[in-house]
Amino acid sequence: MTDLPGIMISAPSSGTGKTTVMLGLLRALADDGMHVQAFKSGPDYIDPAFHHAASGRASFNLDSWAMGPALLAGISAQAQGADICIAEGSMGLYDGVATRGQTGFGSSAETAQRMGWPVVLVVDVSGQAQSAAATALGFQAYNPDVPFAGVILNRCASPRHERLARVGMDAAGLKVLGVLPRRGDLALPERHLGLIQAVEHPDLEAAIAGYATFLRDHVDIAAIKAAARGHRPETTQGALPRPPAQRIALARDAAFSFTYPHVLAGWRQAGAEILPFSPLADEAPDPAADLVWLPGGYPELHGGTLAAATQFLSGLRQHAETRPVHGECGGYMALGDTLIDKDGVAHQMAGLLGLVTSYEKRKFHLGYRRAVLDAPLPGHAPGTALRGHEFHYSTILDQPDAPLAQVADADGNPVPETGSVRGHVTGTFFHMITPEETA
Repeated sequence: MTDLPGIMISAPSSGTGKTTVMLGLLRALADDGMHVQAFKSGPDYIDPAFHHAASGRASFNLDSWAMGPALLAGISAQAQGADICIAEGSMGLYDGVATRGQTGFGSSAETAQRMGWPVVLVVDVSGQAQSAAATALGFQAYNPDVPFAGVILNRCASPRHERLARVGMDAAGLKVLGVLPRRGDLALPERHLGLIQAVEHPDLEAAIAGYATFLRDHVDIAAIKAAARGHRPETTQGALPRPPAQRIALARDAAFSFTYPHVLAGWRQAGAEILPFSPLADEAPDPAADLVWLPGGYPELHGGTLAAATQFLSGLRQHAETRPVHGECGGYMALGDTLIDKDGVAHQMAGLLGLVTSYEKRKFHLGYRRAVLDAPLPGHAPGTALRGHEFHYSTILDQPDAPLAQVADADGNPVPETGSVRGHVTGTFFHMITPEETA
């Protein structure tokens, strides 16, 4: 195995400041002239865009539940030419699914262990001092096989607070790599699904530059660089997903932007033409496209605009008469008959599927998905097993079309959101990560 030096930025839980540290560190290292490869552990399609903005280089997901050895190797190969890899964990360090599947549990610790990247644990010390060391020590000791670099203490209230917290870390034998004072202006804007998208941030460049300055002032960046180590996955047969068509019209705007970077990279590397268009700008998909793909996003925030986008809807319907159209989550809803927003206003969508969805009464849907296709999906035959992830708050009021797949969660429990198929049109609530690898 060849070296692939990196670190994993993680934390005991969500909301502790991982993203602030991640973006500031990426920009600081890039400003120092380093080629930095960012990764996101887990099925997140928002953070990689922020990583890209901070580092100037595309960021990729690494997911030990959904991805087999070949795909992990193919994604790791995207770090070619990088001096260092910086990965951002999801949720808490050891949070994953309950049942080990064909691959793993999907935790950030598992990613760190497989890649050999030491963990930098961001610990929120607000409301405690020496006690924070017991938490950090527990995370280090919970799995001794997970490499551990040290801790960054976040939201420290005063010099006295810092001294007390450091006493605890010293007693536990934990290296303190930085101490971040409490600053309320360092939080990224959020909405009902979490962080806003990078393209929606009112002044993302200034925010990231501010994070970098903050990190330089309070974190030992040289020590973090020195702690980096790791290796590539053992397999040498790396492979990214194959494109489902040669010419793919891809919706890309604030309503449709949730695509996994490794999927698009695989399509491009295989020679597919990606033809972007904006439904919000009332652009029709390219008439020469072999396939129209509507990713997830926030169509519920733009229901009126989409309903009035006559050129987009007309072009979409015309394409669907003879060629495939697929939608994921938000894209699936846009292909349906009606989308009801949080205020109870019903917006007429494309009507290519009979799906009726509502945000008026929110219901949380979150988790990994394994789908076995009952009908063809562009690029995949019936019987193919796909792995993906679902994250939305919409409720299905009507789903009259034939089911696309038999869908289960990570523990094998059936999921009622089976997707839909009608003619050349398919849709799913889960975002596809990859077909399952076969031995």
